[in-house]
Amino acid sequence: MSLQPTTDYIDKDGFRANVGIVLTHGSGEVFLGGRVGGRGWQFPQGGVNRGEAVEDALFRELKEEIGLDRQDVEMLGSTQGWLRYRLPRQYVRDRCIGQKQRWFLLKLVGDESKLRFDLTSQPEFERWRWTDYWTPVREVVYFKRRVYVRALESLGKYMFPDGLPPHPEWWPEIAASNARSA
Repeated sequence: MSLQPTTDYIDKDGFRANVGIVLTHGSGEVFLGGRVGGRGWQFPQGGVNRGEAVEDALFRELKEEIGLDRQDVEMLGSTQGWLRYRLPRQYVRDRCIGQKQRWFLLKLVGDESKLRFDLTSQPEFERWRWTDYWTPVREVVYFKRRVYVRALESLGKYMFPDGLPPHPEWWPEIAASNARSA
């Protein structure tokens, strides 16, 4: 899989380059990290530094946020392009109005005991759990839900070649919320 390096940190439209990580352990479940201070749940993600290749950012963030190295995972697939989301007005800083993310699906091939959150001075997570495939859409902060849906729909073919798992009973509530915020 050949990935093009990115040279932008915040693009001309105001979107910060970022990588998102969906980690599975092969049973159809995905890793969900609990943010420090009880501030919700999300997938690991982080910024792409100016001049850094997207794949390098992926493995740097994997190490910083959850303590895993390249040899601990197998890359199953990625989104083809950038998936974007806008930040709510109260979170806009300087000229950054949102994030453009390249999402990756990784399979844990190392041991779960390697998961750690203390490799940086400001850890992102303090707890974690394995969840069913769609739960992260409901657990993540509201303004990231649409991009989570798009990432999971795009990456699901690598994990579920016979078709994505059915949406849970709460799905219509999320779909209606996404339609209102579009």
